[in-house]
Amino acid sequence: MDSRFPAVAEQLLLIERELRVQGWWADVSPSEAALSSPEPFCIDTLEFEQWLQWIFLPRMKLLLENDAALPTVSGIREMAEEVYRDRVYQARGLLEALGEFDRLIVGRG
Repeated sequence: MDSRFPAVAEQLLLIERELRVQGWWADVSPSEAALSSPEPFCIDTLEFEQWLQWIFLPRMKLLLENDAALPTVSGIREMAEEVYRDRVYQARGLLEALGEFDRLIVGRG
């Protein structure tokens, strides 16, 4: 098992928590068509927080559950900074959690 797994799992929980705190957590999944967009972050079919909830978090949890290799690069905070540039104060907790996730993935956490 990758020694980063426990810390990554904790960050995923913190990301989920921040989405919930902000009211950006949805009870209903987007359509299959929206979830299967080939665009990065499903930018053409999902809001960023939907992508985090319905694609990113489940995929990362699956990697952890299956003791699979973690990605070697991550720039999710950078994308989030662009998405929330007009709401940086509101999104600061999420940005911090995503930044820590990025650091863990590249081995600087």
